[in-house]
Amino acid sequence: MIVITGGAGFIGSNVLSAMSKGSNAGLAVCDWVDADKRQNIAEHRVSEIVSPDHLFEFLGDRASDVEMIVHMGANSSTTDPDVDLVFHYNLDFSVRLWNWCTEHRRRLIYASSASTYGDGSSGFDDAESRAHLMTLRPLNAYGISKHAFDMRIARWAESGAPRPPQWAGLKFFNVYGPNEYHKGEMKSVIAKMVPQIERGATVKLFRSHRPGFSDGEQMRDFVYVRDCVAVIDWLARRPDVSGLFNVGSGTARTFLDLTRAVFAALGQEPRIEFVDMPLNLRERYQYFTEAPLGKLHAAGYDRPATSLEDGVGDYVRNFLKGGLRYA
Repeated sequence: MIVITGGAGFIGSNVLSAMSKGSNAGLAVCDWVDADKRQNIAEHRVSEIVSPDHLFEFLGDRASDVEMIVHMGANSSTTDPDVDLVFHYNLDFSVRLWNWCTEHRRRLIYASSASTYGDGSSGFDDAESRAHLMTLRPLNAYGISKHAFDMRIARWAESGAPRPPQWAGLKFFNVYGPNEYHKGEMKSVIAKMVPQIERGATVKLFRSHRPGFSDGEQMRDFVYVRDCVAVIDWLARRPDVSGLFNVGSGTARTFLDLTRAVFAALGQEPRIEFVDMPLNLRERYQYFTEAPLGKLHAAGYDRPATSLEDGVGDYVRNFLKGGLRYA
């Protein structure tokens, strides 16, 4: 059995979709499954649904059945004021899973985040040494909690402490794609743009407030969720590979590029207006993110990333245009 935490959420449900088609293993989803999230898993092969509050009881009862945990569950809000709750689920819960997998000799793949890099001033190197990780300065509680878990693992690894037979932390960059509909303000800008454009509205992008960047040319590494799933699927087939890895497209693109790709997928000419960035964002806004993928490729992963135009085109035409369809 493979347990997927956050299995009814965005990345987790896409992992479930792929594994339910490509694996004969039993699949257990750990998540709070409300009406919106239930749509994400309704068409897939699920043997068990477990709430996070009962996961460790479930693992205790089914330890002999579990072969791997894919830990995609988290409090992913970057604005949640309850810092204790963020750390409970993103650090404490993850540590308990690490300890369970270590004790029971089970494999663990978990979601870290590119938010651990903070403003990017220290670069985007996915080295897993504590010395390197200590140079990073995340900007919010979500990023700090994810970084704290990466740091904890680095300390254990460098001390020679027991660990799971395979462990892999994935620093996801700006992920977009189907099954993010339940995320509200945390969903991708693509999912927010399409309904606006279909209503005939103009898309608003931030003006630049930094020399060297023109309006709308702030850059992100936008990665299609199917590429993230492909990395997880590859790791599931490579139990000999462990470590901390960036997961992105490897190429930074501008918000203008992204917006033009959305309009093109809808068969419309771009309608774009530039607006001032709110003052409270200006000091901590990232103008550039890009995932170096050399470490992942050196480990043997060689699948090409989906281009921005192809990924946006597929997502918009096959999932967002004129309504919703779930992966």
